[in-house]
Amino acid sequence: MSPLSDGWFLPLLIIVAKSLALLVAVLIIVAYIIWADRKIWAAVQMRRGPNVVGPWGLLQSFADILKFVLKEPVIPDGANKGVFLLAPLVTSVLALSAWAVIPVANQWVVADLNVGILYIFAISSLGVYGIIMGGWASNSKYPFLGALRSAAQMVSYEVSIGFVIITVLLCVGSLNLSDIVEAQHKYGLATMLGVPWLTVLNWYWLPLFPMFVIFFISALAETNRPPFDLPEAESELVAGFMVEYSSTPYLLFMLGEYVAIMLMCAMTTILFLGGWTAPIDLPPFTWIPGVVWFFLKLFLVFFMFSMVKAFVPRYRYDQLMRLGWKVFLPISLAAVVIVAAVLQLTGWGAVMN
Repeated sequence: MSPLSDGWFLPLLIIVAKSLALLVAVLIIVAYIIWADRKIWAAVQMRRGPNVVGPWGLLQSFADILKFVLKEPVIPDGANKGVFLLAPLVTSVLALSAWAVIPVANQWVVADLNVGILYIFAISSLGVYGIIMGGWASNSKYPFLGALRSAAQMVSYEVSIGFVIITVLLCVGSLNLSDIVEAQHKYGLATMLGVPWLTVLNWYWLPLFPMFVIFFISALAETNRPPFDLPEAESELVAGFMVEYSSTPYLLFMLGEYVAIMLMCAMTTILFLGGWTAPIDLPPFTWIPGVVWFFLKLFLVFFMFSMVKAFVPRYRYDQLMRLGWKVFLPISLAAVVIVAAVLQLTGWGAVMN
């Protein structure tokens, strides 16, 4: 029997092609996300930012990639070389693999899992292992302190993120990411008010606005973005868990970080901003492809990420942990109870089959 007649080769080939297309797209977008991050920060500080390599500096990220790849990697003598080199690979591979279940448009997804939310949560939780491995294998105090800070920070804010996601799942009745988007398209405030075409009111940012704010701030902490970049606080730990890294391993750590930032922007878009759906379900808005709406919303959320980096001062570590455990955790836990009670008493929400 040939592979084609067995019926498994062609589906496998399609999955590989989809995965490669998604991988290439994500990597190219990350290159321009980094460029945009630097340009936005420069604009706030009234300077130019990258503007030499290519028109408007658009090729700067690719020049930086080439520089990192061509540099010689330096491994400390006392480091555990195997774990030292494996850590950035683990971080980048896990960050990229989470994108397998992200629907960028209707039916545009590599793996449309019924438990897509659980997959995302599991992969993002595993990401902390790459950071711990890098800090421990460096055999130096500053990387180890940075890794411990990052592990405590990521675990702390994953708890509140989990409760925020539960409030959305209660409203939808499904763990499938595509179902979450469809629920925001068909059910919600606009539908109850008799204006179903005004889908922007159906999106969960409005009825779950406190959860939207908590999710956004927790996403900043989860991805070590300012003002929660304590693992990489230059004034204290130089570059944190990455301080002993150079060349391609350092590039892989930074790649994993920015891919994770993009993932949290995509999750914000899917959970609260209607995914690929148009804000008004009428022409000419419906003429624009869903994938365009998805990435416009993703870039809007990333712009908010960048602006926070530009003008919010860094937290102290005790303030960071107090916000996560004493503020966000009680609020998100109470929100789960309140949302469940409201849905039970009123019968609102969408139950996706």
